[in-house]
Amino acid sequence: MTSTTGAARAEGLAAATFRVDATPPIGSEMAYRPVRETDELALSCRGVVLVGAGDPIVLCVLDWIGIGNEGHDVFRARLAAAAGTTPERVAVHAVHQHDAPACDFSAERILIEAGRDPGRWDGGLARRVLDDAAAAISEALADPLPISHVGWGEAVVDQVASNRRILGDDGRVRAMRMTKTVDPELRAEPEGVIDPVITVLSLFSDDRPVAVLSYYACHPQSYYLTNQPSPDFPGIARFLRGQSVPGPLHLHFNGAGGNIGAGKYNDGDPENRVVLAGRLADGMRRAWATTERIPITADEIGWSTEPVQLDPAEHLTEESLLALIAAGEGDAFLSGADRLGWLRRRREGRPIDLQLLRAGRLRVLHLPGEAFVEFQLAAKAMRPDLTVAVAAYGDYGPGYIGTARAYDEGGYETSDRASNVTATAEAEMLRGIKALLAD
Repeated sequence: MTSTTGAARAEGLAAATFRVDATPPIGSEMAYRPVRETDELALSCRGVVLVGAGDPIVLCVLDWIGIGNEGHDVFRARLAAAAGTTPERVAVHAVHQHDAPACDFSAERILIEAGRDPGRWDGGLARRVLDDAAAAISEALADPLPISHVGWGEAVVDQVASNRRILGDDGRVRAMRMTKTVDPELRAEPEGVIDPVITVLSLFSDDRPVAVLSYYACHPQSYYLTNQPSPDFPGIARFLRGQSVPGPLHLHFNGAGGNIGAGKYNDGDPENRVVLAGRLADGMRRAWATTERIPITADEIGWSTEPVQLDPAEHLTEESLLALIAAGEGDAFLSGADRLGWLRRRREGRPIDLQLLRAGRLRVLHLPGEAFVEFQLAAKAMRPDLTVAVAAYGDYGPGYIGTARAYDEGGYETSDRASNVTATAEAEMLRGIKALLAD
């Protein structure tokens, strides 16, 4: 009731921001390791609610590795209820840090039904974060700030992103340049296909910034597989920008960086975490410096949704996944339980939503899974007359979403270990993106 009343009081376009702690407690499981100690920087769930342009729009991002299947559904539904809107108008994303939790309520339920400890899929933390986020949204919507201007700026981020897939003369992947790349020859290879541009969208109440949202495509790891939850270098960059531009809520979204990482510029030395953070923060700073405040009205804000049907990978079968779970090998991240949740979802014919925010001449495209950077570049090429930013790592159910040719090229991302979809995903994703950007 509070949120609906607050939204109703707002005249014209307004925004409410929220931020709650999302750090797993000591003793709990992250995606790959249990928590033994906590980092200096907490993990967070943060977002902004736009009101006055039809039903409220919620943009939310968490410092988690992924939120998939029923987990993603529940996040959208709970935040929608708190904001007085519908789940279709809620976008939920992960930054994809690896020393962080995962959420999938379908995986949790499948393991419990099989008589197994849900372990890393225990949803207790996610339910607590949802309760806290819903309360924070209700409180913020009691007094939203009017939004008079929108701004956006862009800059090239230097020496952070590089393509992970290095092709041989035969057109197939001959080497993977992952998060930590020690081999100097692989690090010497060209950056490859990336999108070096960071886009910053800002919401202003007159000359006061209310929220600053950044979008950049790159795996967010410097090092991981520790027992300490960490927002990694994007979290440090976001913190630095918050110190330089205090007041607004800073949100960072990972773009379509499924095949992008910092391997060319990272040999795994822990000091590189701060180096990469500084380079990303510098890109954020320069994008902010180019930002021009442009008046905006509620009529210039819009939201669109396009359902897509992504075929489940052929190697996923009910029998094989249940066998993994029964053998105690199916509760790991990207393993039996979460994949079975995805397979069942697709067999029920339930689609995944692509979403689009329109703000003046800016378009923000919201994609699921670990989409390849080619989808982001294709979206920008479709509308060169507009500024297009991309947030990926929405519903994590599909896992990696590669281009069609990538499934023939080999490599980790399109292997049975990583991708839950087929090569047909490219055509369906591009269809949905084109439909959204056609407006």
